[in-house]
Amino acid sequence: MKIFKFGGASVKDANAVKNVARILSANGGPKGNVIVVVSAMGKVTNALERLTDAIFFKQEDATAVLNEIKKYHFDIIQQLFSDQGHPIYNEISNTFVELDWAIDDEPTENYNYEYDKIVSLGEIISTKIVNAYLIEASVNSKWLDVRDVIQTDNTYREGKVDWDLTQELVNRNLLPFLENNNNLVLVTQGFIGGTSENFTTTLGREGSDYSAAILAFTTNAESVTIWKDVPGVLNADPKWFDETKKLEQISYQDAIELAYYGATVIHPKTIKPLQNKKIPLYVKSFLNPEEIGTVINDVQTPLPIPSFIFKVNQVLISISPKDFSFIGEDNFSDIFNLFSERQVKVNVMQNSAISFSVSVDNDKRKLPELIKTLQKQYRVLYNDNLELITIRYYDQATIDRVTIDKKILLEVKSRYTVQLVVKPL
Repeated sequence: MKIFKFGGASVKDANAVKNVARILSANGGPKGNVIVVVSAMGKVTNALERLTDAIFFKQEDATAVLNEIKKYHFDIIQQLFSDQGHPIYNEISNTFVELDWAIDDEPTENYNYEYDKIVSLGEIISTKIVNAYLIEASVNSKWLDVRDVIQTDNTYREGKVDWDLTQELVNRNLLPFLENNNNLVLVTQGFIGGTSENFTTTLGREGSDYSAAILAFTTNAESVTIWKDVPGVLNADPKWFDETKKLEQISYQDAIELAYYGATVIHPKTIKPLQNKKIPLYVKSFLNPEEIGTVINDVQTPLPIPSFIFKVNQVLISISPKDFSFIGEDNFSDIFNLFSERQVKVNVMQNSAISFSVSVDNDKRKLPELIKTLQKQYRVLYNDNLELITIRYYDQATIDRVTIDKKILLEVKSRYTVQLVVKPL
């Protein structure tokens, strides 16, 4: 059995959905069952985040935002299903009723709970449309609500997987179903999970890759394939570099490092479950599915060329005691607890005798409150509008190349990786 993951770009319109059907037809059949993990269509997650903010903060007309989302999906449905009486029309209309209710009801005080309840519906809607089209295209397809399988705690927006319970549900419900159905395509959702109280959680932004890895681990899948709009894993983002090279093969260790430092092609949590069971991960192009792509496995050789990761809109925060004491273990424990409570991820850190500096994403919702809290106990300085550059397998020439016309504010080096927080001059 294989796991295929299709992101938003791969199901962004009617032609893209048809292309998914072609890929599955070419890779299914006598080759066995396939679990297909699908993200929300196109940029729908962004639109649903706008809807959440419109409902929660009254920043814009929620009904107008919802109507945009409805129109986008029904335009795709109309191009896929010319028969207006097809059941998918009613099914998606009924799903949208949950969003109508969200607009009519007064939101709770828990923004993250409301976020997961609303934004998760992007995946529910996309998978219902994809599954309906696969059936229309004569693919042996079934729809699965992944919330009945992947179980998490109640950490909304960053649900922590209950691996034991998830494995139990897979063993009890999913595996027997797959064993009794040959050549089946099982369509399910990425990014989302369920709690023991039947609430919906999300696994972190761009978490569909992680969903595929969870299902691969618990089903002992043969492989995972992530279908992207790039030919494989590149050594740099084409947005920042004119010349990039595809990496044919990557070790689990290098993939974990690249994802952790911010490589957007793979979600950071994806690799470890696959590494633990030595399940290979393929990154392939849905535009040219016959091409080989990149394989991530237990190869021991390092990358043959440097890899570059850029993160923009960074804030460099320097924290020091208000008195003249050194900054020590007690301070670190307190500081990390504050970051954890506010779900602010540290991208790079450096400490000296009297200060602790970190670079973080400039999240306008989380960061001001964190800084305000830190200032109660510490002296806090910060710079914004910065860039974080990470180079895996660096040398001085690569550092010089990426720091032209930039001032280095912080530099952290290890044997294989350098991270630079820079300010454009």
